[in-house]
Parts: sequence; C-alpha cells; structure tokens
Amino acid sequence: MIAEPGNVLVLNKEESLGRLLSLISISVGVALAIAKILVGIHAHSASVLSDGLEASGDVLSSTMVYAGLLLASKPPDAEHPYGHGRYETLAGLAVGAILLLAGAAILWHSGTSAERGHTLPSYALYPLFASILLKIALAFSKFRVGRHIASISLEADAWHDLTDLLSTSIALIAVLLTLIDPLRFAPADRVGSLIIGILILFLSVRVVRQTIDQLVDTMPEPEKVADIRHSALGVKGTLGIEKCYARRTGLKYHVDLHLEVDPQMTVQKSHDIATEVRFRIKRDLPWVADVLVHVEPSPLVTERGAWRGASYGK
Repeated sequence: MIAEPGNVLVLNKEESLGRLLSLISISVGVALAIAKILVGIHAHSASVLSDGLEASGDVLSSTMVYAGLLLASKPPDAEHPYGHGRYETLAGLAVGAILLLAGAAILWHSGTSAERGHTLPSYALYPLFASILLKIALAFSKFRVGRHIASISLEADAWHDLTDLLSTSIALIAVLLTLIDPLRFAPADRVGSLIIGILILFLSVRVVRQTIDQLVDTMPEPEKVADIRHSALGVKGTLGIEKCYARRTGLKYHVDLHLEVDPQMTVQKSHDIATEVRFRIKRDLPWVADVLVHVEPSPLVTERGAWRGASYGK
C-alpha cells in the first residue's frame, strides 16, 4: 500500500495559516473602520469618513475570504468527489465584485460631492497613519501566504489591502493639504478620489478575470504541465504521455493523464505503474490534489517490443 504524500500535511498547515491571517485581517479591519468613521464624523472630514466606509468593505471581503478558505479545506465526500475548492474561487470572485462596487461608489461620490474649504483637527491624521502601517504588514503577509498555498482569494484580498493603502494615502495627503491651506487645496480630496476609484475598478477587473479563468477550467501555465509530464515520465515502465489535462478547483489542481505503457504488459502491472505515477505526481507537486490515470498501449513499441521512436508524448 502506498502512503499519501507527506507534503499534504505541510500544505494543510499553510492553509490553516491562511485562515488565521484572514481572521486577523477581519479584526484589524473592524478596528480601523470604527476608528476612521468615528474620527471622520467628529472631525467633519469627508475623506477620512469615506476611507472608513471603504474599510467596512474590507471587513466584508476578508470575511468572505475566510469563509471560502474554511469551506475549501473540507475533504471530498460522496456528493463532492473533487472536493470543495470552488468555494475559495467564489470567494475571490466576491472580493472582485466588492472592489468593483467600491470603485464605482468612490467615482460617484467624487463626481457629485461639492468642493468646500474648511479646517480639520490634526487628530484626523491618527487613524490614517495607523491604517497605513497595518495594511502594509497585512498585504505583505497575505501575498506571501497566498502564493505559498496558491489561494486566489487571499491574493485578491492582498490586492484589496494595497488599494486601501493607496486610498488611505490619498486621504492622508488630502487631510495634510487641508491642514496647510483649506481654501487653496479644496479640490485635492476630489481629484484623489477619482484616481483611487479608477485604480480600484482596474484591479477589480483583474481579480474577476482571474477567477473566471478558473471557473471555466482554463489550463495551467505550460511550466506546470511540463512539471506534471516530467514527474510521470520518471516512473519506471512509463513510455509516454498521450494527453495531459489539468483544471484548478480552489487551491489545487486535478489532473487527467493518458499514460502510455507496453501493450504486452499485464493489466495488473499497468495498474501498478498507473498507481505509482499518481502518487509520484502528488508527492512531487503539492499543488496537485489528485490524478486520474488512463492507461493506453504505447505506439512506440512494435509487436516485437522494439522502440519505434524516441519521443515521449505529444
């Protein structure tokens, strides 16, 4: 009996780290949103208040990411033999939709708000400085963990943090300029909001497109396909690969492989080779959830068992 690959345990730990990071992000987001909204109202700062409302959207998106990662980690069952990885993809799509709505709302607000000069208290800067420091740390951590576990929703949330960082920076600049000269720099907040709205819309399209590619079973990068073929061809008795397909279901890929073996081989022997190929790929490539191997007679072998060519697969 062949044991399951040991790197599955490592990946599960990283997935747990991703969920923990989402919980931390939610907690930080709630604190920042409350602080910005209260300070914005008390200081009569539209830019700080708007940034606080946008931070509330961060809490919602982080909650969706956590739910997606939690559901995606459930093991396969009779009704879901390919697992529950699509929940993670749907969470990424939801984050993209939130980005789209946030960008549209900011553009609408900046286009309809009136320009007026007024003096702001200096404490309006405090939640903005805190937000910048915390968002830098969160975005860096999410990108790092998200790439390790191939989580599109966690990476999407990291992009969301970067847009929050930029929007907070614009709000910070607007408040600083207003503190310096309320009359001269009255349009600063409005122009900055337009720039942020356009950027958020651009990022939302990027995130939505990436998740849609997964939902329509787009093939992985050629490098990943080459890695699958290389791993399979390393098993003794494998003569070639006729077809190699892979589709992503959440954090991992499911692979369909047409394996070529000696046509004179017994069914039991070819089955043993196929089983070894399956576990070899899962052991070598931790981003592969499972492999379905279909055995075919190799055209490279003649009736005498001699080689007809030297090429491996197509």
